Amino acid sequence: MPRSAHVRFSGPLLVEVFCVITCTLLFLVTAFSVATVLFGWQPVGTRDYIEYWASGQQLVQHRNPYDAAVLLGLERAQGLPVNIPVVVMGNAPPALLLTYPLGFLSVRAGEILWMLLLLASFIGAVWLIAETVAPKSHVVKAIGYSFAPAILCVPAGQMALFVLLGLAIFLRCYKTRPVIAGAALWLCLLKPQLFVPFGLVMCVWIVTTRQLKVLLGAGIALGASVVLISVIDPHCWVEYRAMMQLMRYDKVIIPCWSVILRDSLPRIPFLQYLPASVGSVWAITYFWKNKRDWDWIEHGAVLMLVSLLVAPYTWFIDQCVALPALLRGVAVTRRRLMIAALAMATAVIEFGLLTKHDLLHSNFYLWTTPFYLVWYLLTVRGGADSTKLGETSAETSRAQAHVGA
Repeated sequence: MPRSAHVRFSGPLLVEVFCVITCTLLFLVTAFSVATVLFGWQPVGTRDYIEYWASGQQLVQHRNPYDAAVLLGLERAQGLPVNIPVVVMGNAPPALLLTYPLGFLSVRAGEILWMLLLLASFIGAVWLIAETVAPKSHVVKAIGYSFAPAILCVPAGQMALFVLLGLAIFLRCYKTRPVIAGAALWLCLLKPQLFVPFGLVMCVWIVTTRQLKVLLGAGIALGASVVLISVIDPHCWVEYRAMMQLMRYDKVIIPCWSVILRDSLPRIPFLQYLPASVGSVWAITYFWKNKRDWDWIEHGAVLMLVSLLVAPYTWFIDQCVALPALLRGVAVTRRRLMIAALAMATAVIEFGLLTKHDLLHSNFYLWTTPFYLVWYLLTVRGGADSTKLGETSAETSRAQAHVGA
């Protein structure tokens, strides 16, 4: 059995109690947030879900799902605050297949269905990751189900949880069910900006190792979705292009490091893509160095965290895709303090929300992506050192026993 399947801890019991209490409190916060959605204590228009519902309504009526003027009227009628501009779905046309069923439902019925799908995706993703890295560890599952960027997607109605599910399915299935793993990558393409170095290495890995079944699964899923949405809305690609030229989501002020770099020198807009470019060069070098024993669970973890850090633009809730890497770190570490640090980071995020830091626009959350990467590197190094130390101690004991005999 792989070492990552066992979770051993050392240190004071107080730290473990702290982790349990923190995770429990975060779960209660999530339950309360979900309840506010279920019982309609807040207007539907105050959550990201409204953009998906409005696009679905347009699709069913054979109208432009990216028409900002019409969408604004639909969203305002459902409680979109007057100080917030129209929210237009920025995902490519294949993603409209997920919103199409919402067009047949009322705004409240659609929201309940959407939230249940997100909740199921979240639960399924954490279960798949836990079964992959540490199937017998309750600590891994507790950390997973209390991870703030992921749980906040549920009450917000954010599509990022579908991306997390796709990544979890791929990591679980790429060795045993490569066609399913390849098809799951379709969900990752809902937010391709999060996977620039990761996706580049994925393409190189498929070609150099001849992963034809993974390629087949991805091709079938992508091809079928393109054909189907083109049948539903033959003009969707033209409409999407016009919307992107108008909205320019790549120019929006977002609290992420690439955008901060761009805005520091506005005369050099390419700076926004410089971190992703540098990260891609590093990613190819990293893959080539580990090509012979490449493992997406082990090597892909740090690759995903780097991809998230250097993404050209990313919202805070997109950080849910860091969960597979972080849970692997929890699985391999032997130090309770490292797990406590991750639990504390999640608690700080929740505290930021309670102190009125805007989840989507506050620079308060800029520390999170560098923290995840540094935490993971320290955790994996500490886990490896502990493993080597344990092996050395065992060998010493055996040698001493042999001499004594």
